[in-house]
Amino acid sequence: MPVDPRALRRCLGHFATGVTVVTCDGDGKPHGATVNAFSAVSLDPALVLVSLDRRSKISKYLEGVPFTVNVLSEPQSEVALHFAGKPMAGAPDWRRPDPQLAPQLGGALATISCTPWRCYDGGDHVLYLGEVAGFEVAGGDPLVFYLGGFRHLGPVYQAAPWLQSGDSPGVSWFTASV
Repeated sequence: MPVDPRALRRCLGHFATGVTVVTCDGDGKPHGATVNAFSAVSLDPALVLVSLDRRSKISKYLEGVPFTVNVLSEPQSEVALHFAGKPMAGAPDWRRPDPQLAPQLGGALATISCTPWRCYDGGDHVLYLGEVAGFEVAGGDPLVFYLGGFRHLGPVYQAAPWLQSGDSPGVSWFTASV
């Protein structure tokens, strides 16, 4: 059964995500793209994944080069729009704490600097896996995207709701010897 891409996109928009800007070097200058298709993959080795439209400008620079995932903070909606194609008034706040790694954006909630691991065909996207070479966390609230717009987080739960579930590795039956 054929899937209507627009209807699918609307359906997928019901999954709230954080907002990141993936940055790298290309043609002697820094580049970035707003991405919400970002995921942790592995802790050992430490791997993350970003999915980019293969037609995007940054996609031609990303293969085989270091990149940084900049997790945007709540006040950075203008930065997100800038790297999605709506230029902001000023220039991005580029930073480069390590000249061997990709540039970072100032004001980010967290930055994850990666070296290239693998890339895979993902249909109209390319899946880039990066090995984490370093990371920093600044703290604050994340920029959240849901149903085509930026949102605010609600109140914090007192405890993670899954801690008492049967799927939690901390539950005693999970760690008991067989």
